[in-house]
Amino acid sequence: MSAAPRRARLILATVAILLAGYSSYAGEFLEDQLRFPRVRAAKQETDSVLRAYCTARSLHYPPREIFLRAFKREGILEVWARDNAAGAFVLLADYPICERSGVPGPKRREGDLQVPEGFYHINIFNPVSDYHLSLGISYPNGSDSLLGNRKKLGGDIMIHGDCVTIGCIPIRDACIREVYWLAVQVHAAGMERIPVHVFPCRMDSAGMDYLAAEKGDDAALMAFWKMLQPGFDHFQRTKELPVITVDGRGSYVVHSR
Repeated sequence: MSAAPRRARLILATVAILLAGYSSYAGEFLEDQLRFPRVRAAKQETDSVLRAYCTARSLHYPPREIFLRAFKREGILEVWARDNAAGAFVLLADYPICERSGVPGPKRREGDLQVPEGFYHINIFNPVSDYHLSLGISYPNGSDSLLGNRKKLGGDIMIHGDCVTIGCIPIRDACIREVYWLAVQVHAAGMERIPVHVFPCRMDSAGMDYLAAEKGDDAALMAFWKMLQPGFDHFQRTKELPVITVDGRGSYVVHSR
């Protein structure tokens, strides 16, 4: 969210304890999170459910790695997981996105109400969110910074509870409790960056036909989506995460591991 009061509350809530990399490095991240009642409640309410998800897919609990993937048109947030860093991800669960903001296309400036599209990671764990619990997405990334309004890009993009949004990805409180507690455990166990990929839709042939029908007269937007498609295709084909870099023009470049 980009409203100033909400940003101020977020900063106050996160300065000391929500810098995930620092807390994890200090070996105190999990303990820090469990100091908060909502996180303790999430643990109590979702541990057995998450364990059952993992058991059904022959995964350890918690798994070694997770990956989040959101589709704006379909209104779905997927959680994928794996035990072996060299293995394939399997779909652990998916959750309905319960409110939407903006139109198909990337976020390019503060206040445009757009949900970003591209390749990100979780960079904030907020256990005292105005929206129950929230996980920050690393917008703006290098591509956004080059292609968007450089003076006013906006920020505070979250996956959160409560079904309201002005550019975030909201799922219901019961759902965010599962996603948040799983992410806390995986991060505490050593996964420094949890990837988050956000797409306008499933970018298979049917999805690209839909985008062409909706926005085919916008050459720049179609070029942007064609730039995202290899990242989608790589994961669909291999169930492994590609390595994604950003070139000097702000374009994503997809590499195999």
